[in-house]
Amino acid sequence: MALTRRQREVLDVIREFIGTNGYSPSLEEIGKSLGLSSVATVHKHVSHLVAKGYARRIWNQNRSIELTPGPEVPLARSVPVVGLLAAGVPIVTVPDGGTVVIAAGLAPEGLKAHALRVVGDSLLPAAMRDGDLVIVEERVEAADGETVVAILDESRSAVATLRRDRDRTWLEAHPGEPLTVSPARVEIRGVLLGLVRRYPKP
Repeated sequence: MALTRRQREVLDVIREFIGTNGYSPSLEEIGKSLGLSSVATVHKHVSHLVAKGYARRIWNQNRSIELTPGPEVPLARSVPVVGLLAAGVPIVTVPDGGTVVIAAGLAPEGLKAHALRVVGDSLLPAAMRDGDLVIVEERVEAADGETVVAILDESRSAVATLRRDRDRTWLEAHPGEPLTVSPARVEIRGVLLGLVRRYPKP
């Protein structure tokens, strides 16, 4: 069964801790690594890992989490191509744009993702060429430093790094002058995961 992003983060913390220390972390140590103050929340995520076959518990032991080989993980998955992307204009929705096969590690099963096809040369400054497929995680929130696909003023598409501080939000294009905008003017459509480029055959 597929893992959520948080479950995969918990699994990675457990795996790294065991690799470093030779024994499993406590629930408190897992929570501290992920910034989770609730032990109950960590317990819930670990229980999901057990239910999905990625871990098991050894009863009557303080550090009772043990990893298993886990279920077979697919190497690839397909995501739908849902629209056309160019800087400065709205995203054009494509009702039946087909699908593209990508490495499962780029967007694991269970992660909501889609592809947008780049049209024209407006995104060349971001190293995106006409025909490239941009793989996007469907999210409406992003952290400082993440590269986003966003809509400005309800009409203009942009691919840029989101920056935030206490008083302002701004977008850093690649390259270019930072564009300071009110958060109300920015609609985040997703976070960039990667890019697929097909080279023409000779």
